[in-house]
Amino acid sequence: MSVVLNLPHLTQARAPLTREVSVLNEHGERSTVSIPAERALTVYVDTREIVTLMTLGAHPELLVLGYLRNQRLVGAAQDVASITVDWDAGESGAGVAAVKTHAGIADIQARTAHRVVTTGCGQGSVFGDLMDEIDTLVLPEAQLSQARLYAILNAIRVQESTYKSAGSVHGCALFDGEALQVFVEDVGRHNAIDTIAGWMWMNGVVSGAASSFYTTGRLTSEMVMKSAQMGVPVVISRSGITQMGYDLAERLGLCTLGRATNKHFLVYTAAQRVQLDPSLAQRREAP
Repeated sequence: MSVVLNLPHLTQARAPLTREVSVLNEHGERSTVSIPAERALTVYVDTREIVTLMTLGAHPELLVLGYLRNQRLVGAAQDVASITVDWDAGESGAGVAAVKTHAGIADIQARTAHRVVTTGCGQGSVFGDLMDEIDTLVLPEAQLSQARLYAILNAIRVQESTYKSAGSVHGCALFDGEALQVFVEDVGRHNAIDTIAGWMWMNGVVSGAASSFYTTGRLTSEMVMKSAQMGVPVVISRSGITQMGYDLAERLGLCTLGRATNKHFLVYTAAQRVQLDPSLAQRREAP
């Protein structure tokens, strides 16, 4: 088992994921239901304010670490000394995440000046030019069998989740083959994938040819780019793909699948990476 040294110190400021509220139905009857929490978390790096994220608060320290990774603001977990989250420290009820680095971030003002607000639920943003590093990314030569895809979809189906109890959240999962490594939910899919990025760094997990992401959300350019930056060659979505996400995936050679539920799926890009076995699919009824 590999050991990663000099990892940052992280607080464990997990917040309640749901709250109960009273609702009125179409019959005039009142009942109590759970809704997902949503709270603001303002991120400061070496006392400089970077961004405010809207999050469930399930794993805020990993979210911040993964955010810094996927925004290309830090090159390794070891660059960060600590991440301290305090849900009562900010103004107007916002939480604060204080990041302390070992040597600072070079040209942080210039690197955070140009921010593209993405289509992510909540608040998604990408600093700098999304295409800056695209030609340097090389993905593993992955192959995904139809049987493995169905195993992944079944693992997601039986996974306990906030979505099942409260709805209104997105989930992302990292798989190694058919094995579920980590499952994360948040109010935005970009938060969920950033949290997984932080988890990978803290656990020394490196993606390979058998790695794949699953997301309940659509495959936007941001989701495709983050997956590629993390070295994951296959991304599976319960939803679809945007035009820019499609074009970017084609350029990267990233395999993207969408509308993936039960036995149904569509392969959008890099179809050569998918080993089909139509006999496993449900038979279509004659019209």
